Amino acid sequence: MAAPATTGRMAVPTIDAVARCTEFAAAQARQAGFSLARVTEVELVVEEVVANICRHSYGEQPGEVELCCRRLDGSKMALEFIDYGPPFDILASPAPDLSVDLDQRDIGGLGVPMLRALVDQATYRREDARNILCVIVHATPRLGGDAGTT
Repeated sequence: MAAPATTGRMAVPTIDAVARCTEFAAAQARQAGFSLARVTEVELVVEEVVANICRHSYGEQPGEVELCCRRLDGSKMALEFIDYGPPFDILASPAPDLSVDLDQRDIGGLGVPMLRALVDQATYRREDARNILCVIVHATPRLGGDAGTT
């Protein structure tokens, strides 16, 4: 029988959002038994998503970011990011042109490919006045880290 699903939820103002959401998600991943390598990958995902929410949904205005972490079956975890800014689907961002020399490229644009590389599944939806991004992460590290180290 599968372990019961556990859930943690937090809402923070944008000024504290990146650090607090990252710490929260890392604690949830450790509690779910994820390896140190995978916890680090989860932290990168959360940092990228929350920084984008702060930048694109709220800009210079204060706002709130909600993060819900839910263990699905012991080896997977869902992270749901919610904000109340204008519609913004991070998954629809165009892929960067990596064939262009570094000194000719615009700054940024590599976060979404990194996000895609680190998660097992991602979906976006607009519901009422909320942007909702849900990512599923399995316990196995995506970048070849030691899955057994906790």
